[in-house]
Amino acid sequence: MPTQPPTLTTARLILRAHTRDDFPDSHAMWSDPEVTRYIGGKPSTREEVWARLLRYAGHWAMLGYGYWVVCEKESGRFVGEVGFADYQRDIEPSLAGTPEIGWALSPALHGHGYATEAVRAALNWADETWPEAETACIVAPENEASLRVAHRVGYREHLRTTYKGQPTIMLRRAPRATT
Repeated sequence: MPTQPPTLTTARLILRAHTRDDFPDSHAMWSDPEVTRYIGGKPSTREEVWARLLRYAGHWAMLGYGYWVVCEKESGRFVGEVGFADYQRDIEPSLAGTPEIGWALSPALHGHGYATEAVRAALNWADETWPEAETACIVAPENEASLRVAHRVGYREHLRTTYKGQPTIMLRRAPRATT
């Protein structure tokens, strides 16, 4: 079980482990109302973003999977974050035992296809790591951009539910072994 994420590369991106130096960029992204509009509904504080970074590291240390920082290959510029988690969400039906993928990008880099490219890289890693595992994601019904990304990479609507009192679409992706 890896305790640090492997570095993944795509045509335009590098997905790598978080470091303390990523905190300012991560904070800038998560404190932007455009990023959090569909994810929690309010900008994150420095304290909340710091806890998020520690949670990312903890996922890798305890579960062997987690989140990556996404950077432009050519410039090294911070693009966002993508990865898998087990958040122990209080949601029905439960996602327990199902790796849940998520992604967030800096608003200045929306619309360049980076989300789809980064999510595909993470899913390729997942397909190699868990060839027989289904993965899931949850998306706010109004978040049309994330729903498009999810559909492009093979997620299909499983059901509509609520999470923290808000309407939520739960999507699932079949294991690679069955496709």
